Amino acid sequence: MTTTVMLVDDHELIRQGLARAFERDDDMDVVGQAGSVNEGLAVFRELQPDVVVTDLQLPDGLGLEIVRALRADSETVGLVVLTMHAGDDQIFAAMEAGASAFVGKDSKASEVVSAAKHAAVAPRTFLCAGLSAAMMRRATTPAAPRLSGREEEVLVLLAEGLGTSDIAGRLYLSESTAKTHITHIYQKLGAANRAQALVTAMRMGMLDKSPSRELGR
Repeated sequence: MTTTVMLVDDHELIRQGLARAFERDDDMDVVGQAGSVNEGLAVFRELQPDVVVTDLQLPDGLGLEIVRALRADSETVGLVVLTMHAGDDQIFAAMEAGASAFVGKDSKASEVVSAAKHAAVAPRTFLCAGLSAAMMRRATTPAAPRLSGREEEVLVLLAEGLGTSDIAGRLYLSESTAKTHITHIYQKLGAANRAQALVTAMRMGMLDKSPSRELGR
């Protein structure tokens, strides 16, 4: 069965070039094109293609707006994001928005077609040809909780094995304030004690190296 595709890019030459690449594949059929976020959403509502291939940067917003809107309504539509800037931030943003695939504009047109095919059959399995092992680990590791600057300082001192009174003295705090910071750290890390907090912090990359003293102190 032919997979229907819609292309969204504000540069007509790019759209036409991609359209020709898709036309060379008997299993793919470009049924619509658009040059902006609003136009893309309108064309999609009219044509209901199987896959949308959208540029990240559009005149009236980001292609991710299209991805979020369409993913909110459908788990089966394939969503491919194209961009000139393939950094971690852009890749993770595409993943979080619900994209099926991420392709750099410096990739071959055949790779875009392949990404669209993937998106058609596995719309909720993210594909990125340039995704390194390190980036994949970061993408699949739970996000670290946000600590305040002072809590980060206290966490480092906990990792060094300092007790509450020593932490208070090092940071010129009262012991009650130091205890409050420690309690907040435990709560944010879902930990019941120092050992659990430090293990969790290390797993999340919040500490660069293992504490030099016993975790149970």
